Amino acid sequence: MGKILQVKDLRVSFHTYAGEVRAVRGVNFELERGETLAFVGESGCGKTVTAKSLLRLLPPGVAEIKPDSRILYNGENVLEMGQKRLQKLRGNEISMIFQDPMTSLNPTMTCGQQIVEALMLHKKLNKQQAKAEAIRMLELVNIPDPEKRFSSYPHELSGGMRQRVMIAIGLSCEPSILIADEPTTALDVTIQAQIIDLLQGLKTKFNTAIILVTHDLGVVATLADRIQVMYAGQIVESGSAREIFYEPQHPYTWALLSSVPGLAKESKQELYSLKGTPPDLIMPLESCPFAARCDYCMAVCKQQMPQVTELTDTHKVACWLKHPYAPEVKPFYERGLGHEQQA
Repeated sequence: MGKILQVKDLRVSFHTYAGEVRAVRGVNFELERGETLAFVGESGCGKTVTAKSLLRLLPPGVAEIKPDSRILYNGENVLEMGQKRLQKLRGNEISMIFQDPMTSLNPTMTCGQQIVEALMLHKKLNKQQAKAEAIRMLELVNIPDPEKRFSSYPHELSGGMRQRVMIAIGLSCEPSILIADEPTTALDVTIQAQIIDLLQGLKTKFNTAIILVTHDLGVVATLADRIQVMYAGQIVESGSAREIFYEPQHPYTWALLSSVPGLAKESKQELYSLKGTPPDLIMPLESCPFAARCDYCMAVCKQQMPQVTELTDTHKVACWLKHPYAPEVKPFYERGLGHEQQA
């Protein structure tokens, strides 16, 4: 398939009155053409900051991407692109669906106009051609009566239909990469399932690579090929969907899986609740960031940052429990997570 995106040592800080918030700390990953890579973790772990960094959408003057960071799109460093090249990249080659369509869509423009704008800018179509293509895109994302909805304003549509409009805008220029930031948040279960089916169908049709940013492990289990688990701005575990769901190795991953109904052990016991709070990202992290909340914390966890252990060609974990001298432990739930479920 070939690598379309390579991110190397991505470090992002925010300069605030309280000090430098190190939101992303040395993130590395690659993306293949046509695959779906999911970022999961609690709110504030750095998922959205990582995603927005790929298009340099972070607020200038406040956010800083460190000089040693590299974001290579087809071998070209996004961080060295001029504004003209960057404008061509955004929405055309790499597109993003934002978390809240109500605040992301322009309330003063009709839905159709917002799709037309992207087509005229990037595809150089005239108004008539752009309108015809916009209606085709609305039809493609299963919006009923697309000719009528072309002239509708965002506030006239339901949450699910607004999300479909966002997807239509994102896919209108047939990008190589689609970044979906919480694409099913605040939608009811039925609409969530429709959006998931839509993304799967469009991925197959256009061979688009998808970066999925979410805390919803149900969505991840359905869509993702590979998963990166983030905590405190770092990737603590990465692997294929099957490896993460069926052979998780990091205590934080265990906690995430055990807190989800249907993925946790089927019994009458209460769902697992992760105690404590994430570390202050203004402070330097010189030891395991999860140590204070970990049920398996050892002395070394509070003293040194764990090294990344490669379990397979695709499965990696940063945890002292994988050290040869560490005691052998089992997670606090039965292995398998219900093998009758599909990852």
